[in-house]
Amino acid sequence: MNDLHEDSEVDSSEKNQAAQKSTWVSIAVNVGLTVSQIAAGFMSGSQGLIADGIHSSADLVSDFVVLLANHHSGMDADEDHQYGHQRYETAASLFLGVSLLVVGIGMLFKAGEKIIDPVFAGTISITALYVALGSLITKELLFRYMLSVAKRVRSSMLVANAWHARSDAASSLVVSVGIVGALFGYPILDSVGALIVGLMVAKMGAQFSWDSLNDLMDRAASKEEYNKIVEIISSTPGVQGCHDIRTRKMGDMILVDVHIEVDANVTVRVGHDIAFEAAKRVTDSMPVLNVMTHIDPV
Repeated sequence: MNDLHEDSEVDSSEKNQAAQKSTWVSIAVNVGLTVSQIAAGFMSGSQGLIADGIHSSADLVSDFVVLLANHHSGMDADEDHQYGHQRYETAASLFLGVSLLVVGIGMLFKAGEKIIDPVFAGTISITALYVALGSLITKELLFRYMLSVAKRVRSSMLVANAWHARSDAASSLVVSVGIVGALFGYPILDSVGALIVGLMVAKMGAQFSWDSLNDLMDRAASKEEYNKIVEIISSTPGVQGCHDIRTRKMGDMILVDVHIEVDANVTVRVGHDIAFEAAKRVTDSMPVLNVMTHIDPV
């Protein structure tokens, strides 16, 4: 087994710091949006804006889950967790997914009741539209900021969190359209907007939950990642081939098992060095936590 973590520890530290900073920014934004959207929704009579505020509050919960996962997943391996704690991220994603699914289903039922048995308390104020448009712009700017940070540190977890913000911007767009319809005399469109937001939240929760469950069941790396691993190992000097390659996800990282073929006439030391170099190239180039190598003479 090749234990190569020196370079990855630097990257891990940078990712953790970037995740903390960008997530705290997201928390601050979502606190402001939750308060303003729900308050404006009640004052203006917009159910869609209230639903979007609940969506923002769910994002606030997800931000804290990301912070918790980021803290624990960055901890070093110990006697009880000898491969590290990266699966805290997966467990956090599962919790987040189930929570979003429950919230989305609740929003669907509430909006459905309003559509089936509409009770119009009054005309929606144009203030609701201003708040919804402001939320749309704010969430889009948050998405662009978080995505730039995620790409800089090459973190798939932060990329996913950034696209979560983009989905929020889409929900604000739907709410804005619903409010415009209500202002033009079709108040049921506001409830339709709330229904669509509920569908978006429920779909997101179901996707998060399904992906997390697959990762917890040792899902393999993607086809592109697999092919890149094979390419890196095969191009290492001294490697004559490789086979029986197996991969599994460990949080945001990958674990690799591989049989490496080397010249049968070389010494054990030379064969070890070839395998070590192949593993090092993989861990230096990809989000791979560890490469377990077995040397086969050919």
